[in-house]
Amino acid sequence: MELNPVFARRLYLALLVHNLERPNVPKLVELTGWPRRTIQDVLKALPGIGIELMFIQDGRRHNDGYYRLSDWGPYDPDWVCSREDEIASTLYH
Repeated sequence: MELNPVFARRLYLALLVHNLERPNVPKLVELTGWPRRTIQDVLKALPGIGIELMFIQDGRRHNDGYYRLSDWGPYDPDWVCSREDEIASTLYH
């Protein structure tokens, strides 16, 4: 299966948010090696493909907190999770 890299990036970030405990932008930057702005742009684009996120405020500053995936939309999370290696290989080959 050949995935479009833009779509693969979105699915991969959704997977990370789904699988990590308290994922925030710095943690996602550290894990992916992607620039902060790329992470922010991809998070912002997820609702455009039907994946809904919630930001959980956890601190005093407005950006202290983490993300939680609240709805996979049209995607079967089991199908996406079972293809994590394929999705990652599209991005890191």
